[in-house]
Amino acid sequence: MTTKVARRIIDVALDEESVARRSPEVEHERAVALFDLLEENDFALVGNAPGPYRLRIGIFEQRLVFDVRDEGDNKLRDIVLSLTPFRKVVKDYFLICESYYAAIKKLSPSQIEALDMGRRGLHNEGSELLRERLDGKIELDLDTARRLFTLICALHIKL
Repeated sequence: MTTKVARRIIDVALDEESVARRSPEVEHERAVALFDLLEENDFALVGNAPGPYRLRIGIFEQRLVFDVRDEGDNKLRDIVLSLTPFRKVVKDYFLICESYYAAIKKLSPSQIEALDMGRRGLHNEGSELLRERLDGKIELDLDTARRLFTLICALHIKL
């Protein structure tokens, strides 16, 4: 098995009880993030069985849970993270997304561009935070972290 195949997520599921129903724009972003993540990702458990992996993401007792499984759907490891470090960046990200989606309908291109830059900046901040929190547990590249952050935002996080 090549390293590229071994360092790969082949299936992702979000705990549907944890998924917040958001605007159509946010639902579209979630769908795109899922598609892009499965098309291209770099993901590997540190010091554990090689992939490819199946990933389940959910919220349990106010914690973010990554249920990592092997190709045959056998549990490899649960990685549990506190939601507390993510709350502010997720809240800010949703606020700027709402402003961005409203702006698309009525503001000038330069105003939309400024909001989009802020949105991307917060998205990068959340992605880097995710990478930091997973350090020593999961290795992943920035693009994979960005897509996972989008999916985390889709979960029902009580802000």
